[in-house]
Amino acid sequence: MGTPAFAVPVLQTLIESRHEVAAVYTQPDKVQGRGRKLVFSPVKELAVSQGIPVIQPEKLGKRAVLEEMRSFQADVIVVAAFGKILRTSVLEMTPYGCLNVHASLLPKYRGAAPVQWAILDGEEKTGVTIMQMNEGLDTGDMLACREIPILPEDTGDSLEEKLSRLGGPLLLEVLTQLENGTAHPVKQPEESPSVYAKMLDKQMGLLDFSETTRKILLKIRALNSWPSAYTYLDGRMLKIWAAEGAETGSPAEPGTVTDVTKHSFLVKTGDGAVRILELQPEGKKRMDTDAFMRGTRITEGMRFTAPDPDPDE
Repeated sequence: MGTPAFAVPVLQTLIESRHEVAAVYTQPDKVQGRGRKLVFSPVKELAVSQGIPVIQPEKLGKRAVLEEMRSFQADVIVVAAFGKILRTSVLEMTPYGCLNVHASLLPKYRGAAPVQWAILDGEEKTGVTIMQMNEGLDTGDMLACREIPILPEDTGDSLEEKLSRLGGPLLLEVLTQLENGTAHPVKQPEESPSVYAKMLDKQMGLLDFSETTRKILLKIRALNSWPSAYTYLDGRMLKIWAAEGAETGSPAEPGTVTDVTKHSFLVKTGDGAVRILELQPEGKKRMDTDAFMRGTRITEGMRFTAPDPDPDE
């Protein structure tokens, strides 16, 4: 059971292993783009290419759905970023229950967006946990963990890809341990030491330049590529894809452009400044700051701000 790109390497690892993937469950196809075409989830694309049966129920609790699921007579259900809550009828359906490939070092960062929240919080490491699922939100017994460092250049996307490739091999180790009776489940504490990694939304990406430089840079990295960090210049959205910390002697207010050169500029923050390295003007492609400045006049004193509220809202 899985849906986005994170789950694809896990499925691929299972396909290439000695185990048989009896069926794949994924979210229903979505309509996307101007052509309003139905788009397969990344997991469905792989499953179809391998001739594996794909089931896409709107709800898992219906009797017919559960009966079909039982008909596969699976030994275990593997879940990786599926996007649906599993009830007891599914959790207890197979001899080995449901195993979840979760992209954090549990009990930290339970929830839907653990990778991005680990970066947002400035964590130095993260990892993957294989967990025996229960009815709680990522609260089941831990069967295995593997950690990796969070590098200064890691973004939400790059870190998620690393973790997705870590999950499959670790899962195979756990499956072997379960078969051999050598698995050692570890109970999680009731409370997590970190915030709940709630689902991301577009509003989270709006930059507040009164915050510290560090916090702004973490947000730019964590929300790359979705929902992306963004600000506004002259009322038009400007996505910020990469930046670095910088020093400025300017006493200007946060959000003010300072230290303009032919190829770059700084934006004042709550405790220093950031140098914008890569950005994307509304309706255009991503570009480095040098290319942006060749087509846009940037002067000291300009302000990056949130848009004025709509009086009709």
